[in-house]
Amino acid sequence: MSVTVPSHPKYLCVVRDVTARMARIGGMTEETSGQVKLAVDEACANVIKHTYRGDTTKRIVVKFRMAPEAFEVIIEDTGPRVDPEAVKGRDLDDIKPGGLGIHFIKRVFDVVAFDQTKTKGNRLRLIKNMEKTDEDRHNHS
Repeated sequence: MSVTVPSHPKYLCVVRDVTARMARIGGMTEETSGQVKLAVDEACANVIKHTYRGDTTKRIVVKFRMAPEAFEVIIEDTGPRVDPEAVKGRDLDDIKPGGLGIHFIKRVFDVVAFDQTKTKGNRLRLIKNMEKTDEDRHNHS
């Protein structure tokens, strides 16, 4: 499943809605799907702000892959290559607005990695390992 949206902040609500719905279909709790939704929203907002530098004429592709053990979100853009080493949140001791999105994304997802095989643009892979619920544990014991 994938969704392609223009690189305009007004379309991030579509990404949020689809992400939350896919997370719920994938078996996440309301709380976890909400965190995943916000983390994906933050990653797409970063593409608009930093990679596309506010250019609203570009595209962002968000792909979802679900497996029993993991939920994967892939975010692709056609902007200049991002240096993964340069993508880090500011120091948490530096108290001011903004810049905490990377910390939040890394807290929500178990894997946050740029796919270096993509030759043009960027491909960010976000993987959340699925936790066994009490119900799952009860059904398998």
